[in-house]
Amino acid sequence: MDDFSFSVSPNEELLGLRLYQYGWEQCSPLHSFGPFVRNHYLFHYVISGRGFLDHYTAEETTRRYDLEAGQGFLISPGQINTYSANRDDPWKYVWLEFDGLRAPGYLDAAGLGVTQPVYRSKDLALSEKLKDTMLYIASNPTASTLHQIGHLCLFLDALIQSSATKRESHGVQLKDFYIQEAIHFMEQNYQRDLSIEEIAAVCKLNRSYFSKLFKESKGCPPQEFLIRMRLAKASEMMKTTSMSIGDIAILCGYPNQLHFSRSFKQRYGVSPREWRSKNKLYEPT
Repeated sequence: MDDFSFSVSPNEELLGLRLYQYGWEQCSPLHSFGPFVRNHYLFHYVISGRGFLDHYTAEETTRRYDLEAGQGFLISPGQINTYSANRDDPWKYVWLEFDGLRAPGYLDAAGLGVTQPVYRSKDLALSEKLKDTMLYIASNPTASTLHQIGHLCLFLDALIQSSATKRESHGVQLKDFYIQEAIHFMEQNYQRDLSIEEIAAVCKLNRSYFSKLFKESKGCPPQEFLIRMRLAKASEMMKTTSMSIGDIAILCGYPNQLHFSRSFKQRYGVSPREWRSKNKLYEPT
């Protein structure tokens, strides 16, 4: 009997969501993955057994979370994490890697993020629905992209409704609309020379007020968010294509390859060439 399944989804975004890869694994004792930095959101649900997550904070400290069946953990883009199976009762888990314009908002509604990576359920029936939906996606790699995204939406709904850290909705505020518009504009135009003034103008706000709203919402200035987006896009291309690093740099808004290499190393700690040699066509579990 197989004890591992891994599949990659077509790289298409629908409804503001994109599914990258998914699978499940019955881990061997002390099976470990990391430390690693992800470009997208990666959620694991523990089906059985136990394990732990080491979560590295911005202050370079480590917090360990012990997890068991019925719980889950979220790895956010740019965060360094290591996770490992228990020696005596190794876990079996199912995972989904996804991203998109709408993903941060849905995860925030579930109360999950960098400062709260652990999922705990407040409703056993809904957590079972969450698990079943994830396993369905992992077991149907030949399904159409529309079918997969539909079930990704069902997964996110079950995640929000069952999460013990679910946030109460107070409706969409005008500032949330501005931020969504700004991120959408960045997604469509990150390849070219893009100024913060231009992004603010799309939202019909002055630069200083827009930057203040954006930082309050996303935890970083819009300039930094745009850099992260460009570098995430570049790392995805380096991982999945044979294009030259110079061509990738240009496509991601860096006409100067030296500038791109400096920015990439500052963000990921290694050069683009070294990162590519370690991560091209990786198969995370």
